[in-house]
Amino acid sequence: MTAHPTGAWTVQQARNLVMDLRDRIAGLRFVIHDRDPLFNSAFREVFTAEGLRDITTMPRTPRMNAICERVIGTLRRELLDRILILNERHLALVLQEYLIHYNGHRPHQSRRQRPLDIATQPSHDVTDLNDLRSIRRKPVVASMISEYRHAA
Repeated sequence: MTAHPTGAWTVQQARNLVMDLRDRIAGLRFVIHDRDPLFNSAFREVFTAEGLRDITTMPRTPRMNAICERVIGTLRRELLDRILILNERHLALVLQEYLIHYNGHRPHQSRRQRPLDIATQPSHDVTDLNDLRSIRRKPVVASMISEYRHAA
């Protein structure tokens, strides 16, 4: 994060992302971005060197980048509109905690109300009403969000 991004900063962030993805980058095919001048030729070269196709959104077509806009909207509605961010470090911490919640616990409609990381979730069918008493609440993400699980 930075308050004043430059083209060089954007290129470095692209390099960091490629290093973080390691082998998983082979499963990607495209890099989609808008027409911001920060996404210069050096930025595009980082991804084309990895075999990704660079796609620039058309001018004045906000729906073309709908997935990104949806994620930003989710972040705002579920988190950022409800918490006062103190500084850059605090923002990074809150976003990191939310990412863990989003991937490991939050239900997703496209996955039949299961989280993205299903492997971490034990399947538990409620067959007895007494099982409802064994539900435990765990506050996460600066106590702004609650996760609920069956007690062991």
